[in-house]
Amino acid sequence: MYEPPHFQETRPDVLHGLIRAHPLGMLISNGPDGPVANAIPFLLDAAAAPNGRMRAHLAKANPHWRLIADNPASPVLIVFQGADAYVTPSWYETKRETGKVVPTWNYAIVQVRGTVKVIDDQAWLARQIGDLTNSQEGAREAPWAVTDAPPPFIQSQIKGIIGLEIEISDIHGKWKVSQNRPVADRTGVAQGLESEVADASDMVRLVRSYGGLDNN
Repeated sequence: MYEPPHFQETRPDVLHGLIRAHPLGMLISNGPDGPVANAIPFLLDAAAAPNGRMRAHLAKANPHWRLIADNPASPVLIVFQGADAYVTPSWYETKRETGKVVPTWNYAIVQVRGTVKVIDDQAWLARQIGDLTNSQEGAREAPWAVTDAPPPFIQSQIKGIIGLEIEISDIHGKWKVSQNRPVADRTGVAQGLESEVADASDMVRLVRSYGGLDNN
């Protein structure tokens, strides 16, 4: 990933926070016919290893897991996409001053690399689906639990999945959120997103925070 220094984010808690807030990652690995990618939700255990460990599962019918099992030493790449937004030059004060501006795209993204252990163990898979469900249902007033479904049905579902455990070897973050622009341009971006773009509150927060605008 191309990472100019002013866009690098290295704080583990921030990187882990994006993964937990946007757990649907793009799992990418090399195959004999080129790259293979699948979007699947991940669970992060930051304390399980020096750089953390991730858990996920795939359908057994998905050939991606066999590709991974056949190449256990080959690392995978997982991409987690956070907030993003198009930025028009019309929001920049520099446009009015010089006209020397172009459009861009703001985004926050985390890339994880690691090696994968394929797990076909019913107890492990039961814990995996229970933990994943709880991570998403826990905040609901009446959360659904795996145990709400009939046990024979759940067992039949577990037989159709395979587990993945990823030991993280490398984690990188890139927060491209207008922090390279002059203060007036950053302010214009935050104001423009607030007034013109629906559901842009996360990006507005990032532009204000990383651009030093919170106290302005």
